[in-house]
Amino acid sequence: MTIASDKISESSEIHETTDDGLYYRHWPASNTKAVVLLIHGLGEHCLRYEHLAAHLNQAGYALSSMDLPGHGKSDGTRGHIDSFEVFENAALELYSRTQENYQDKPIFLLGHSMGGLIAARLLLNHQTKFQGAMLSGAAMQSPQEPPAWQVALIKLVAKLFPKAKVLALDASAVSRDPAVVEKYMADPLVSKEKLSAQFLVSMTEAMQLCNNNAQSITLPIKIMHGSADVMTAPSGSQALHDAVSSSDKEITLYQGLFHEIFNEPEGETIFAELVTWMDARLS
Repeated sequence: MTIASDKISESSEIHETTDDGLYYRHWPASNTKAVVLLIHGLGEHCLRYEHLAAHLNQAGYALSSMDLPGHGKSDGTRGHIDSFEVFENAALELYSRTQENYQDKPIFLLGHSMGGLIAARLLLNHQTKFQGAMLSGAAMQSPQEPPAWQVALIKLVAKLFPKAKVLALDASAVSRDPAVVEKYMADPLVSKEKLSAQFLVSMTEAMQLCNNNAQSITLPIKIMHGSADVMTAPSGSQALHDAVSSSDKEITLYQGLFHEIFNEPEGETIFAELVTWMDARLS
């Protein structure tokens, strides 16, 4: 079912499309100089980035995103995937749609939280598609490493009962702003489902793959993380920064900020930093 045309024009009209069970959202900009391809985090959806879209559009950047399979308005079982490749394939489809409409424009990749992990995994084989990459609170490392026996147990459960729900996320620390947390918890499009055993195994394998092969990443990359993030480990972002081979790389650990740095009181300042960074890679 198509809600609006896939063809994107240079207008301020927001475009949304549902195709093959996946929901796509695009925020065009006037006099577009580049496009940002956004991959959202675990359990959330792309409409939570309206404020980022408005800031980027004003600066001449279009924003393209989608609800990942099993998230938001897209089809799929909440809290479960058979393989992490499901997310990578969805991201590649989003890229293809975006590139088709902006064949002469550079595309930047932006991933938050699990979306940062998906973005990092995408870069291992597809980095030449992008002008640069920006990762926010990327899920490169769990904040608390589970004991070996627990890892082994989850792997066993994943083999026997892959859809068994085994872990619930605590979203109370997404932001220091209580209004953001309240809105997150009340949002019907945000999944509160427990994660399946297979989901956890797939995500852990993706982390290991990215960390073991990070040296193959060579494009310009900007890594951001709140230092007080308890949902994904800031040390994982630091390790990724240290491992990538990019000659143009930087990391910012925002002191005292929680997981969703874009939804912290300092968010507008961080938006401006993104624009400044991208502008410099276009000049």
